[in-house]
Amino acid sequence: MDPTPEIREKLAGEWIPAIYRDKVRSQRTRSYRMEIPEKENRADVQHTLLGVELKVGKIRLACPDLSTARFLLVFARIGCRDVALPYDITKIPALADELESAWQKTLLYLEGSAAEKSPQVKGKMRSGLVRLIRNEISEIGAGEMMPSFDKPGKVH
Repeated sequence: MDPTPEIREKLAGEWIPAIYRDKVRSQRTRSYRMEIPEKENRADVQHTLLGVELKVGKIRLACPDLSTARFLLVFARIGCRDVALPYDITKIPALADELESAWQKTLLYLEGSAAEKSPQVKGKMRSGLVRLIRNEISEIGAGEMMPSFDKPGKVH
């Protein structure tokens, strides 16, 4: 039995693609590309002498600040190469908190659903859930490389 519909229902507004669609893509964003594998990845935020980096496997991505690294961390774990990054940097910390919390809840609900399963079945369930989240985020899209700054002006 596929636990994904049950997990998605329990999470409701905390389903990562829902947060991405409703709270990230609904505002002005720019697209950000990470050259990472499209699979569940081991990812960490690291503090170096040169600043903050997001380490995904052996790949290191320089980040302008800790909030941006934390925001991208969730998507890097899922294997999303192209994501939308809020243009207003003041919005990023709260979104990073919300996405990280949603990721942890997703894993908790998955563990609850897979408690009686073998390690192989648990692994398949987890990879299927991660693939579904990645595909939904990909369908929503990352938007344009730069946001438009069209302002209504006078028509002559």
